Amino acid sequence: MCGMFIDTLPAVIILVPILAPVADQVGLNPLHFAMGIVLNLTIGMITPPVGAVLFIMTAVGRLRFDKLSWAVMPLLSAELVVLALVIYVPAISLTLPRWFGFGH
Repeated sequence: MCGMFIDTLPAVIILVPILAPVADQVGLNPLHFAMGIVLNLTIGMITPPVGAVLFIMTAVGRLRFDKLSWAVMPLLSAELVVLALVIYVPAISLTLPRWFGFGH
């Protein structure tokens, strides 16, 4: 997860131009690829050590960073399961956009 080590916007700027052509060559739907990238980077925003959202929550909630990091772990594991499902079952991320005419 790249979002663990660098912020979201630089990760998108660096990774998408490199990985999008590779995904296209492999035959991956661009919409499915984009949803996987966004979900992956969103998970990285709550993952220590960088976890920008964790720092915001510690400031707003007046919580200790170490306690909050441990409290987030069950939610993080649930999000990783969702990420795995979205990646391995493309219908999860492509059905609704296809209903609205955004897919092939």
